[in-house]
Amino acid sequence: MGWDVRALVLTGGPAAGKSTVGRLVAGERPLAAFIDVDDVRHLVVSGHAAPWEGAEGLRQRRLGVRNGCAVAGNFLRDGIDVVIADVLTDATAELYRELLPGVLILELVVEVGEAERRAGTRAAHLTAAEFRMLHERQGEFTVGDIQVDTTRLSVREVVARVIEVWVSQNQ
Repeated sequence: MGWDVRALVLTGGPAAGKSTVGRLVAGERPLAAFIDVDDVRHLVVSGHAAPWEGAEGLRQRRLGVRNGCAVAGNFLRDGIDVVIADVLTDATAELYRELLPGVLILELVVEVGEAERRAGTRAAHLTAAEFRMLHERQGEFTVGDIQVDTTRLSVREVVARVIEVWVSQNQ
């Protein structure tokens, strides 16, 4: 089975499994990096704006994508697979496609009740209103390549499904 080095972007609403699954998927590859674009965005310490906070949030959202893609490009050019976690809009998905040709965008979806249950098991980084808003907005995202519903799957099952999809798209 042939495998060309390629970037995988995992997107989805809060608690869909982007970071958890992304790290585990990267760990299954012989040589892979994991980039959580939220971590990249939080490199802005003074003046940080959340992606939904007006013009500055939008500017920093796009900057996060560009910076994440720059790091990913360096890994890819050196033969290292890359898994990226980010909450996408149609506009940022197009930016990923422009900056990482051949990128596979896989959307993890989860029912809101299950997302809230999962979120309750970890430290809160969003207010309840932000959580709901982001979950609802995810329905506006339309340009992903494939969707995987994680609602009733274990983490290991989601990882196996994501790897299966990624490998099948690379043959």
